[in-house]
Amino acid sequence: MRSVRALVALFALALLPSAAFAQTGSDAAVRLLAQPERVQLERGTTAPLRIVAVDAAGNEVSGAEVRVVAPRGTLTWADGVVTALEAGQHQVIATLASEGSDPITLQVPVTVDWPAVARIEIEAADEGGLYTGTSLRLRARALHADGSPRPDAAIEWSSSAPGVASVDPWGVVSAVGTGAVTVRAAAEGVTGETAFEVAAFPATELRLEGGPGPAALVKTGDVVRWQAVAVDAAGNEVTDLPITWTHTALALDTVRTGDAAGGQIREGAFVADAPGLYSVMASAGPLTARTTVRAEPRDVVRELEVVGHGLTQDYRTTDLWVFEGLDGRDYALTGSKVADGHTFLFDVTDPGNPIKIDSLQVNGRTVNDVKVSPDGRYAAISREGASDRRNGVVILDLAELPSLSVASIYDEGLTGGVHNMFATDDYLFALSNGDKYLILDVTDIYNPRYVSEYDHPDSRIHDVWVYDGIAYSAEWGTGIVVVDVGNGRWGGAIDNPVYVTHFPLPTGTTHAVFPYWSESAQKMYLFTGDEIMNRRGLSWAGYPSSMGSYSSRYDPETGLGGIPLTTTGYIQIVDFTDPEQPEMVGRYEVSEFGTHNFWVEDDVLYAAYYEGGVRAVDVSGELMGNLYTQGREMAVFKSAHPEGYTSNATMVWGAQPFKDHLFFSDTNSGLWAVRLLPKSRPIS
Repeated sequence: MRSVRALVALFALALLPSAAFAQTGSDAAVRLLAQPERVQLERGTTAPLRIVAVDAAGNEVSGAEVRVVAPRGTLTWADGVVTALEAGQHQVIATLASEGSDPITLQVPVTVDWPAVARIEIEAADEGGLYTGTSLRLRARALHADGSPRPDAAIEWSSSAPGVASVDPWGVVSAVGTGAVTVRAAAEGVTGETAFEVAAFPATELRLEGGPGPAALVKTGDVVRWQAVAVDAAGNEVTDLPITWTHTALALDTVRTGDAAGGQIREGAFVADAPGLYSVMASAGPLTARTTVRAEPRDVVRELEVVGHGLTQDYRTTDLWVFEGLDGRDYALTGSKVADGHTFLFDVTDPGNPIKIDSLQVNGRTVNDVKVSPDGRYAAISREGASDRRNGVVILDLAELPSLSVASIYDEGLTGGVHNMFATDDYLFALSNGDKYLILDVTDIYNPRYVSEYDHPDSRIHDVWVYDGIAYSAEWGTGIVVVDVGNGRWGGAIDNPVYVTHFPLPTGTTHAVFPYWSESAQKMYLFTGDEIMNRRGLSWAGYPSSMGSYSSRYDPETGLGGIPLTTTGYIQIVDFTDPEQPEMVGRYEVSEFGTHNFWVEDDVLYAAYYEGGVRAVDVSGELMGNLYTQGREMAVFKSAHPEGYTSNATMVWGAQPFKDHLFFSDTNSGLWAVRLLPKSRPIS
């Protein structure tokens, strides 16, 4: 019943008043006091907040080690100062541990208000000019004095001349006459405006150019493009006419419920989710142009064969890295949780018979990440929860294979814990306590050397991947942060990282990132993954917490444990061909499951999708929309095992293609090797 008692204790702590007393008074300190008792400030500002331990007489106890934490992403607290990052009602929590008695805990309410709106900026969301009979969509942003935006500001729109152009509550301006008009957007007494000179509609003809052609074979998931060309009575092209694009599905022999609009269109680019016949239309004022396209099933499903399995029962497997050793044999290195800091080495030369041949124990509770240099010269092991609180990375000399041999340990600046890393032949990028990444020179693995670091302001980092001298990092609510670490286009070098840009993502839970140059699309795509370790707000919110954590085994005496965690989140796809102008283009979203780590190779996305299993997805060609609904899934395998750490519970952590096989780790059942079989040819 230990888990139940822990839940009750946490609930009791949540009810403590602003001055919290210990249950027993074995130490001189009996309560914590906040000065002031509550804090109110504006986002982006700071305020003093001192928390002290006092004895029964109210005197401050010197030397008391009070631990103060603030909710990640909303507040920070350091050296008696609280900084507001996000508006809302928050709490700073202070704890004083006392040997032999319950900890003393204090919750300090912090109210963060938005600063006043300083100005309103209006920009066109659609391209083109404004002519009689046409519409333009405007976008208004309410900004504070420091230039930061006010989310969800209540904008009120108005027109100075409704007889020339009206504007609806969502900023869509519709021209009904000719002449001058000013459109205004207001919020909190501040107004922004933009002016138009509405002219008579100039075009007499609208036609579509481009597209796949009448005989072209189009499949679901293929992106096809048209250009709308407008000309006037003299045959001159009108280049700034605003175009509205729409599409509709046309019934074939059988009408299927739900196929009314089985695709999407954006600025002349169309993709079909469902097979069928579609009408694509462009309109401007009184003119309309249309064409028809038929989409066939994508037909990429392939059979998946289980080749080999290295079952683990006594610990949870974390990340993996598969590589060819300097001795010519193939190996897989895996990390672990609840295994007292062990990493394990498998010989996978025969993928059908993975053999665990060595292990190495480091000082840490968790080996979350393992990486191997592309040249196979060294491996790096991340550490978290070291007993001496000096975590850092452990670097292995792979020249000693098949034995694991420690070359060096580097922990300077990395004592808070290393969750993820990225390895090149000469440099190791190591995350420091979720705050920043350090770049280490590992040309001499027995004497690694600090080179530089990058710390994005007010941001928490979880993953980093380097491609063509550019570091792409996944930084939770900040989104993707892009840094020049040797590409040179922005003046960056390995010893002088230079910030390029950042790209926020709509979910605010950016956990993993993988850059991929698509030869078939001639584009640089960034695959970015969420990690949401709950299903709050959905119709099925998951298993009740009272049934036990996924990190524990089933206990027959209490009936607790052995229940897998439930997750949500998906993989988002950003076109980063020009890093200075990234564009969100698509996603891979599987209902009721959450994504973790992934890999892209040869136009196939291999996704570790936690309870959703390991999944192979066709990502060939230009990408747009939700790949899940387009028939791009090639294979799915759910690696439940009755003898796993948590029995019969799929929980895929990471996946990596290697030599015509797919290796992946399941946190409950260990290392797997599978293979996608070639598509069967029809018998003639």
